[in-house]
Amino acid sequence: MSVVIDPSFDPVPSLSQVVDVRVADAAAVAAAPARACFVPAEGELPACDCLAGMTRDALAAAGFTGGKNQTLVLPGAQLCVLVGTGAGLTSGAALRDAVAAFTRAAHESPRLAVDLSDAIAAGIAADEAALAATEGALLARYRFDALKSEAKTVELTELVLGVPETAATAAIAGVARGRVQARTAALARDLANTPPRHLSAEKFGNVIERLAPDFGLTVEVFDRAQLMELGTGGLLGVNAGSIEEPRMIKISYRPADADGHLALIGKGIMYDSGGISLKPSNAMHAAMKFDMMGAGSVFASMTALRDLGVTTAVTGWLMCTDNMPSGSATKLGDVLTMRGGKTVEVKNTDAEGRLVMADGLVLATEDASVADRRPDAIVDIATLTGAVQMALGTRTAGMLANNDEIAAQLQAAADTTDENIWRFPLDRRYRDQLKSNVADLSNIGGQYGGVILAALFLDEFVDGTPWGHLDIAGTMQAESDDLWRSVGSTGFGARLLAQFADDFVAPTAGE
Repeated sequence: MSVVIDPSFDPVPSLSQVVDVRVADAAAVAAAPARACFVPAEGELPACDCLAGMTRDALAAAGFTGGKNQTLVLPGAQLCVLVGTGAGLTSGAALRDAVAAFTRAAHESPRLAVDLSDAIAAGIAADEAALAATEGALLARYRFDALKSEAKTVELTELVLGVPETAATAAIAGVARGRVQARTAALARDLANTPPRHLSAEKFGNVIERLAPDFGLTVEVFDRAQLMELGTGGLLGVNAGSIEEPRMIKISYRPADADGHLALIGKGIMYDSGGISLKPSNAMHAAMKFDMMGAGSVFASMTALRDLGVTTAVTGWLMCTDNMPSGSATKLGDVLTMRGGKTVEVKNTDAEGRLVMADGLVLATEDASVADRRPDAIVDIATLTGAVQMALGTRTAGMLANNDEIAAQLQAAADTTDENIWRFPLDRRYRDQLKSNVADLSNIGGQYGGVILAALFLDEFVDGTPWGHLDIAGTMQAESDDLWRSVGSTGFGARLLAQFADDFVAPTAGE
């Protein structure tokens, strides 16, 4: 292959970046080279040294009103950034955003400080405040510079969080969790931001095999020959047009005395051209490397499990290939035989994600590697449909489930991590649209309800297991820096899934 790729290239550069995050008192914050001062839109100005002698009129004359996440950099020996909080810091999500706004405004400073005392006094628990501040700063400073000859991003080296002495122990625990969650999201971002030729399915498997032992995980990587033996016709059918081999990557987390078993399925289309149903040129651009973000988020979330003390056994199934057009590619009208024997007529090769995911879902339902029983629940995550972006935009992912308890747990994890989701109905009245004249079902339905139809297709392969589905096609990337979401891959779902696994309770109710 006549392409030059530096053999020393590391697709996960964020893992080597270390930030010293420490809890200290107000004096340490006051002495820092760059600090934040949170200012509400109304009322008296806070007792912050940076505001000595200031009035609201003077700030307004400089264009600063205290609006939510508005910033104003004050000149002086110490860099002081005023950050507007609107009606005030009333939640961890609001604090995460405010710290991210500060971090971006102080983008040339490697050492930052934030006083969390007022936020804690306002009712945000000390551990939640420290977690949110840690995530906000670390994720806002993230930048994928691995392929630039001269990186211009100033790496963050130190973050000082000021808290009352009575809150120090709780804040230290929050920092520890925040560091793990920020690392998790950054890892998912790294993997999705890496160009497809630098991270093929085979290379992805190699990366996971290298990293997994560091996080208490075990890995099995299945090549094409093994996948043929397993009968994963969906994954092999999507891979048929590619010169790159497919990979299925099975990742296992097995804590001592596991109190349940959760399966996570991730879509890993390393690059999506659409196959024979070729995407139009305005869509077939660099963003299609993000089509593996479901798999990236599953792996990244699993690297957090041991550090978070998760007591549930978790098995990840990453279904990885690119989707390319060629003389050997799957054609429209071809019928694929999936794992488990169901046949699928391919009416659109750009509806490929559901094909690879179906194989993973069946394998998960068959897995009895924990206490000789099937998983208590399955959650899949995929950049699956353009329809979800049309419906919800770029800040909210779609969620569907066949079990209300699983849906509620996913919603709770989304609320905690501020990775927003919205539940769609799994309306089986639309199931007839997936009928085929020559196979058990087809891979697309009608013109409308694309999010629901894609989920109904996947529902055919879960065999009644409690199941949730996350469609992250709209949330997979940020086209510009947006608070703690840096331009490029957002890593959406990695923090959410880690939180979900940590809080997981096996469902008891039926659908």
